[in-house]
Amino acid sequence: MSKSIEELKSLTTQIRRDILRMVHAVNSGHPGGSLGCTEYFTALYGKVMNYNLPFTMEGKNEDHFYLSNGHISPVFYSTLARFDFFPVDELKTFRKLDSRLQGHPTTHEGLEGVRIASGSLGQGLSVALGVAQGKKLDGDKSLVYSLHGDGELQEGQIWEALMYAAANKVDNIISTIDYNGQQIDGSTENVLSLGNLHAKLESFGWTVLEEKNGNDLEAVIAILELAKTETGKGKPVVIILHTEMGAGVDFMMGTHAWHGKAPNDNQLDTAFKQLYLEAPADY
Repeated sequence: MSKSIEELKSLTTQIRRDILRMVHAVNSGHPGGSLGCTEYFTALYGKVMNYNLPFTMEGKNEDHFYLSNGHISPVFYSTLARFDFFPVDELKTFRKLDSRLQGHPTTHEGLEGVRIASGSLGQGLSVALGVAQGKKLDGDKSLVYSLHGDGELQEGQIWEALMYAAANKVDNIISTIDYNGQQIDGSTENVLSLGNLHAKLESFGWTVLEEKNGNDLEAVIAILELAKTETGKGKPVVIILHTEMGAGVDFMMGTHAWHGKAPNDNQLDTAFKQLYLEAPADY
């Protein structure tokens, strides 16, 4: 059953609670980028993407999603669980021995919703393009979505893939860049500036959309729906989505410090007070 916007907004708060609970439990993981992408994942799985359950790896005649910046696995896992790909209770196994929920998504344990192992930055766009071309060869009209970090764009393979997509008119893909301006060593501007990213992507032959309010659920839904209308026109589509690393938790925002750092007990309690739900469904 389709969820209302208010239900999805509540779900974003629940997912944020899941993210923090997961990384806190094992004192390991990447909360900052996960919190910043919560609206994107909720919009994608709650309103935009066409997919079927139970999950199958082949996924014929349904949209596919590929996470390239695999370190934000907490938000991916929580989203999949909250949208019934696998039991929510399994989130408590995150990063533990013999868990299907590894620090970076993997496929060898058959976790529902995960089609590629990711985490080696720069590779996800190449994979997504291959799937998109495969769908075209099969006469499958479905779309392929991918997500990338802005720091990930410092990898050369991304730019090779961008060239390839435009040259081959792969117009059934919608790639999104999580543009939060932060990476593990500091701001992207200070580590290696991306310059005028919008102009660069356009010069590589992509249709470029941009949304400044990447932590506004309705705005994210709207830009993804707009992107869908731009597919099938001979050019690949990319969204520059401006988000806030650590969104929803004030002491995690505006800094790269929480890229890969878990909250302690007191910090978790403070964060949960900010992420208030009248009746949380915490696992």
